[in-house]
Amino acid sequence: MTLHLGILLALLCAIATNVAFLCKHKGAVVAPAVTWRHPLKSGADLFRSKWFAIGWGIAVFAWVLHVAALAMAPISLVQAVIAGGLVFLTVFAERIFGLTLEPKQWIGVGLTAVGLVLLAVTLPSSGGDSHSYSLAGMIAFETGLLAVGALLTLHPSLDGHRHQGLFLAAAAGILFGVSDIAIKALTGIVGDSGILGLLASPWLALTLVASVIAFFASARGLQKGEAVAVITLTSAFANVTAISGGILVFGDPLASDPVGIVVQMVAFCLVIAAAALTPAPTRVAAASA
Repeated sequence: MTLHLGILLALLCAIATNVAFLCKHKGAVVAPAVTWRHPLKSGADLFRSKWFAIGWGIAVFAWVLHVAALAMAPISLVQAVIAGGLVFLTVFAERIFGLTLEPKQWIGVGLTAVGLVLLAVTLPSSGGDSHSYSLAGMIAFETGLLAVGALLTLHPSLDGHRHQGLFLAAAAGILFGVSDIAIKALTGIVGDSGILGLLASPWLALTLVASVIAFFASARGLQKGEAVAVITLTSAFANVTAISGGILVFGDPLASDPVGIVVQMVAFCLVIAAAALTPAPTRVAAASA
């Protein structure tokens, strides 16, 4: 029952996350440009935008659902459900938020979702404690990817690059994945040591740092790029990072049979191909006017 509830919460999280991203995009594009030199002012400017504030509120609700799902189910299974929920993005974008997508962009989002789901579902269950992890693996994985995400966000050579929005989307996705891995560890710590153990854990500080950088990277990425392309890349990198963390940190095994290995290779190829098929969609004429 707990596992099924975790899956249901992950599905609701996926739906809420996509709606939140689209709301934040609608608000971010009319807010002043985000700048790291004035983070407090940039944050205040974003929240003065009604749609961004609404999107952030929905994102907080989605985050609560995500944490609850991680506490009830293995991270690879949770991410599989959330990855599959990416297919809602295109429907919401066109039907509710007035974005027009070309057929190849629909295909790109679909391939991303299918690839991530195939990757996740071919990871066999470890059958053990889904909260236990390798300390050395956690330190190496989290600090390494935190550095990569921060570099993609802050490196001066990427400022003003024509694909800056996509670089920021990748950075935000990596950092969200770093936060997810840390949160998964924290859910186990709370169960063993309570609130005091949570407050004393270094993974809480890591979660906060990764989340703050991801917040600004995501907001700036939504300002620099179009909604579906940025959201798709953010989701893809977040899920791949979290699934990789499940393997390297929490010991989720890879597929042991030849068919499973081939499926996983195909899954990675689908995600890579999808990245080339999800350029920026265009707003409908009325919305642009």
